[in-house]
Amino acid sequence: MAITLTDAAADRVKAFLENRGKGVGLRLGVKTSGCSGMAYVLEFVDQVESDDTVFKDKGVTVLVDPKSFLYLDGTELDYAKEGLNEGFQFNNPNVKDSCGCGESFTV
Repeated sequence: MAITLTDAAADRVKAFLENRGKGVGLRLGVKTSGCSGMAYVLEFVDQVESDDTVFKDKGVTVLVDPKSFLYLDGTELDYAKEGLNEGFQFNNPNVKDSCGCGESFTV
């Protein structure tokens, strides 16, 4: 499987990288956190690590470390604006449950 992006997410990542003036892509990951156990990590990166899994979708390079890939395989990254709120959203088919605040999940 793979990590994919919606058109809105790809456009937003490209705009962020352009505004930054540098960067090879976007790193997606997970960390132990929150009341459900895992939380998403998203950061713009300047180099590919030797153990990264690299995906290219809609002109964006997405990097995932091996540990995180176990939890993120098949995920679609979206970007949405809802009223005054806007941000990236993870559509992850591996999630079994999430906390009430939506900040953490379990698989």
